[in-house]
Amino acid sequence: MRTPSDAAARPASRCLRPLLVLAAFAVASCTPSGVLTPTPKVDVGMHTAAVAYVPPSTQMQPVQPAQPAAITYAAAGFPRFEPPVAHSLPQSQMMPADEIDCRRQLRKLGVAFRDLPTIDEGGACHVDWPVEVSGLPNGIRMKPAATLSCQMALSFAAWTKDELVPSVRWRYFTGVKTIRQGSSYSCRKIAGTSTPSEHSKGNALDVMSIELNSGRDIDVRKPGFFAFRQKKLLANVRKGGCEYFTTVLGPGYNADHADHFHFDIKSRRNGYVACR
Repeated sequence: MRTPSDAAARPASRCLRPLLVLAAFAVASCTPSGVLTPTPKVDVGMHTAAVAYVPPSTQMQPVQPAQPAAITYAAAGFPRFEPPVAHSLPQSQMMPADEIDCRRQLRKLGVAFRDLPTIDEGGACHVDWPVEVSGLPNGIRMKPAATLSCQMALSFAAWTKDELVPSVRWRYFTGVKTIRQGSSYSCRKIAGTSTPSEHSKGNALDVMSIELNSGRDIDVRKPGFFAFRQKKLLANVRKGGCEYFTTVLGPGYNADHADHFHFDIKSRRNGYVACR
C-alpha cells in the first residue's frame, strides 16, 4: 500500500532522472579517450609509451649546413679563396726521379751531403743538381768537402765502402779516417786540349792522400821501393776503381797525375774504361 510520502517522492525521482543522465554523460566526456588533444599514430604492436608527442610549433627543424666561406667572401666583394697548388715550383725546376733516387742511395750508404744550387758557368761548366759531400761511409771524412754530381758522389761512396775500406783493413788492421781530395768541380779543360774536363761537369774527383785511424798517412804519390804494403794497397784500390768509374788515372800515367788518383764517370762508347 502506497503511503502519502511515496506519492510525494515519485515526482521528485522523476525530476532527478534527467539530471543523472546528464551527469553521466559529462563524466564520460572527461575520460582520457574523450580528450580532444591528438595522439601519435603508431604501428600495431608498438609500445606507445616510447613515443613522445611534440606539438607542431615546438618540433625541431633540420639544421641547414653552413655555406662555404667563399660564398660569404664573394657576397662581401672579396676574391674567392682558392687552395694552394700542390707544387709551387715550375715543372722545369722539379728534381727528376733519378736524382731523388740517387740521394736516397747516398743516405742509405751513410754519406753526409747537402744539395747545392745549379752550377752554370757557361759552356760545358754546368751541373744541374750538384751535391756537396763532406762525409763518406763508415764515418770517413772528406776534406775539403767535394762538389760533385750526385752520380759521381754515389760511385765514389760505393768505391770507398767496397774497395778502399776492406783493403786498408786487410793490410793495416785499421780503418780510414779521412780522404783528402785536391779537386772536385772545376770549370776547366783537359790539359793541352780543347776538350772540357769531367771536372767541369762535377763528374770527377782527385784523391791526394788517405789518412788512417792509426794516424798513418798514405800518400798517393809513387811510394819508395821498400814500401810494400803501401804499394800493394794503392795498386789494389786503383785497379778496383775500374769497376766503379770509367776513368782511373794515377802516378805513372803522366806528369799531370804524378801526385794523385783521378776518378771520373765520363760516358764512353761501348762501355770503354780507361784504367792507367
